[in-house]
Amino acid sequence: MLTRQFFFNKIGQLLLHVIFWCGVLLFYTYFFGFDSIDFSYVLSFSLFLMPITIATTYVFIYELIPSYLITKKYFLFGLYSLYTVIISSYLIVISVFYGLIYLSHFRYANMAPISRNLFFVATAVYLVVIVVSGFKMLKLNLKHIEKANKLENKILETQLKLKEQQLNYLKMQIHPHFLFNTLNTMYGFALKKADEAPEMILKLSNLLDYLLYKVDKPFVLLTDDIDHIKDYIELEKMRFNNTLDVIFLTEQISENIMIAPMLLLPFIENSFKHGTIKNGLLTIKITLTCRDKNIYFNIENTSTQPETYKNGIGLENIQKRLDLLYKNHYTLHITKDNDLFKVNLILNTNTSE
Repeated sequence: MLTRQFFFNKIGQLLLHVIFWCGVLLFYTYFFGFDSIDFSYVLSFSLFLMPITIATTYVFIYELIPSYLITKKYFLFGLYSLYTVIISSYLIVISVFYGLIYLSHFRYANMAPISRNLFFVATAVYLVVIVVSGFKMLKLNLKHIEKANKLENKILETQLKLKEQQLNYLKMQIHPHFLFNTLNTMYGFALKKADEAPEMILKLSNLLDYLLYKVDKPFVLLTDDIDHIKDYIELEKMRFNNTLDVIFLTEQISENIMIAPMLLLPFIENSFKHGTIKNGLLTIKITLTCRDKNIYFNIENTSTQPETYKNGIGLENIQKRLDLLYKNHYTLHITKDNDLFKVNLILNTNTSE
């Protein structure tokens, strides 16, 4: 099948070349026939010029331009072009003598007026060469652009796949971390046979549903993520009992704003995991606000641990996810101020819609 298609393509190209050179022959007969009534002379003179024109043209478009000009070997292109012009000019001179000796039998007056002038004959030949060479360069440039675009698309596709793999890897790291904390909490309730255990199982079921069916999406509604965060906070409230003072404030939350799933939870997880109970309480304050397509997320918790714990697995992964999903569209500041550990995150959500 491919051989047959290749054969038909070659036949098609050959026919195009034949049609083109027939057009050039018509052009020559019209050009050199100006102010002449001897059609036989004009046709014979034009036919004599055709091999010179075809040979010169093919040397340029199939050898000099692809091998030297396109590859930026300008010196060799200029040198070989000069050789080609010299040889073709010599043959053009011969064509004029051919018209004088063989076609007009040494009678200068019998020659077609334009064919007497070497400059006009050379102009006709090189005009064809220049026009065809121009089209050849345009074709090669278009092919080069097409190849460059295909290569760029492949690179972008590869980068996108790599980005997706990195994100999936980071999500896989976050899930065990999150599930480990939650199951530990539920295990404690089971040991105590607490009455809150059924409610805790229901909250955990909601969280697992979120993990299974929402977290694999590139973006989810911010409102869904907030509900997920609330379920997690309720689970932690059950675990900490009266030793937890947590405030979660949301303001101006748009129903249409999207966010990467599981993006904010690691910050909240770390506030519970690394926060320190002071005066009998672990104090955590979380605020989430939307303004002008931006998400403003702030969290602070009591802590007496060294500042270096902010480089834990959860926060390290979330930093990588932010770089992949919101590169140059977010600001993140993590600070330790006296006995408070603070996280300030601003997301521009225009990139996620």
